[in-house]
Amino acid sequence: MVVTLIIACEVGFWVLLALGLALRYPARMPKTGAAVLLLEPLLELALLVVTAIDLKNGAAADWKHGLAALYIGYTVAYGHYTLKWVDVRVAHRFAGGPRPVRRYGRDHLGHELKLWLRTVLMAAVAAALLQGAIWYVGDGDVSSLRSWQAVGLRAVVIHGLIVLSYLVWPKKAPEDADALGDAGGRSAPDRAPAPPRQKTLR
Repeated sequence: MVVTLIIACEVGFWVLLALGLALRYPARMPKTGAAVLLLEPLLELALLVVTAIDLKNGAAADWKHGLAALYIGYTVAYGHYTLKWVDVRVAHRFAGGPRPVRRYGRDHLGHELKLWLRTVLMAAVAAALLQGAIWYVGDGDVSSLRSWQAVGLRAVVIHGLIVLSYLVWPKKAPEDADALGDAGGRSAPDRAPAPPRQKTLR
C-alpha cells in the first residue's frame, strides 16, 4: 500500500504541475493555476499519514517506510525548486518570459552549492522522520529504517563530491555563449536586448 501511494504521489506531482502550468500560461488563468500548484503539499501529507497508520496497525518497519521518508524529504527540499525550474521554462516557451539562466564558473559553483544544501535538508528531514519511526517501533526490527538513514547520508556525501569537482574543474561557458545571450550566467534583465535576427533562437 505504501509503495502504491509513493507511486501515486509521484504521478500526482507531475499531473498537478502540468495542469497548474497549463492553466497559468496557455489558458491564461494564473490564479487558478497557482491554486492547483498549492495542492502539491497535500500529496506528501497523505503519504505521511498513511505511513504512520501502516506502522500503527502493526506493519513491520521495512524499506517501504524508509523510501517514503526519503521521498517526503526530497519533496520538502526540492519540491518548490522543481516547481520554479519548470515554471521558468514554461513561461519562456509560452508566455514570452526570459530565457532560463545558464550558469558558468563561480556562479555555477554557487548554484550547485545551494542545491547541495537542499540535499542536506532532504537527508535531515528523512532522518528525522525515520528516527521518529524507530522510536515508535521501539524494540522491533528497525535495521531497514537505519539503513535508509545511511542512504540519505551517502546522497549528501556523493552530491558534495560532485560540487567539489566543480571547484577543481569549473564549468566553462561555450564560445557561442555571447551569441546566445547567456554569457556569465546572467539573468535576462541584466543582458542587452538581443538583435532581431536572434529572437527566434531557442
